Amino acid sequence: MDLFSEQRQANRSGVEPLAVRMRPRTLDEFIGQRHLIGEGKLLRRTLESDRITSALFYGPPGTGKTTLASIIAATTRAHFEELNAASVGVKEVRDILASARDRLESSGQRTILFVDELHRFNRGQQDVLLGDVETGVVILIGATTENPFFAVNAPLISRSQIFQFEPLGNSDVRALLTRALTDRERGLGSYGATINDEAIGHLAVVSDGDARRALSALEIAVLSQANRNGSAPIVIDLATAEESIQRKAIQYDPTGDAKYDAISAMIKSIRGGDPDAAMYWMARMLEAGEDPRYVARRLVILAAEDIGNADPQGLILAQAAAQATQMVGMPECQLVLAQAAIYLACAPKSNASAVAIWSAMEDVRTGRTVPVPKPLRATGYKGATRLGHGVGYKYAHDAPGGEVEQDYLGVDKVYFEPTERGLEAAWRETLKARRAASPPVVGPKHDGDRQ
Repeated sequence: MDLFSEQRQANRSGVEPLAVRMRPRTLDEFIGQRHLIGEGKLLRRTLESDRITSALFYGPPGTGKTTLASIIAATTRAHFEELNAASVGVKEVRDILASARDRLESSGQRTILFVDELHRFNRGQQDVLLGDVETGVVILIGATTENPFFAVNAPLISRSQIFQFEPLGNSDVRALLTRALTDRERGLGSYGATINDEAIGHLAVVSDGDARRALSALEIAVLSQANRNGSAPIVIDLATAEESIQRKAIQYDPTGDAKYDAISAMIKSIRGGDPDAAMYWMARMLEAGEDPRYVARRLVILAAEDIGNADPQGLILAQAAAQATQMVGMPECQLVLAQAAIYLACAPKSNASAVAIWSAMEDVRTGRTVPVPKPLRATGYKGATRLGHGVGYKYAHDAPGGEVEQDYLGVDKVYFEPTERGLEAAWRETLKARRAASPPVVGPKHDGDRQ
């Protein structure tokens, strides 16, 4: 490197954010993701032996995906290329792949291609990579914040190991902040700043497992006091920490995993009778900006599927909540949605109605079509009697108790099996008595499409 290059590197280093300067250089410096790079774990073994294969790093921002790629770049014997999918096109990718083929043929050296934000490549751009990944010309490492099963072509997924990165724990973020505050070479150690436990705890919680966000807040907290304080010691207290990080940034993609994971968690919490968990997952969605009408629609569906006739009032309340949400909007509709969700969580549960229609639909789709029994057929036209339609029909209201013995289906099937919970408990006894004389064949059951 010449003097001019060294000066440019020094100038660039002088303005690099703390999060970039503190990026770990070795696996031993890497904090978090012990399930991936802990001692004996698959990813660590492949990195230490320089035997890494094509992989997809999937997880929220600030969890170490790009950092781990930089560690690979510094340690591998393979040639390393790095791209950001948001800023390159097919031509640049083709040029790198062509160079990788030449390099392999001339020297036998393989190429690792790291593509950050891989989900930003469209399907056609991803297909450009496929041939050389499959033949081993390049080892692809793709980083994405979106679920690869939705955002990445299936052929690339089938040729790659998927490693899911998790948000850093509070203790991990604390360790990162402490290291940055004391590191004199790359961190903020030269400022002699101190931070109290309340402040570092606040940064760890509000950063929500995002190392980059936590380090950026720490840098602001120190530098904003450095010139103002002169020679006075820099102390980061809770007030300074709160001011430096401002509002918590909730990780929530309204079109991806975060949305569907959160709504699934809310539904399963209500189904399981836990109103407290339901409130948390609902609040997380609403605070992140989710359309409250979407939450309301899911409550209406849940009321029919999971509460059913054990408490028919649940569907009425859910429908009323949906209408009120449409009428008043946020923030007031959160009160309505909370009331409905808590009622549904505490109500007796039954999916008997849902199982009944799922089973009947399965029979209609796959079984032989059952003709309508002649006594039940329509009679409102001339000639119906000549065809025998309606003949033998027994009008239930003419019978004592409003019930008659009559075949309404033509085959013996049971679709609705009431539970022993709520209103269905009484219905169970009534239907049991009706069916006792001639036990029908039970229809097929299945789970249907559940969250």
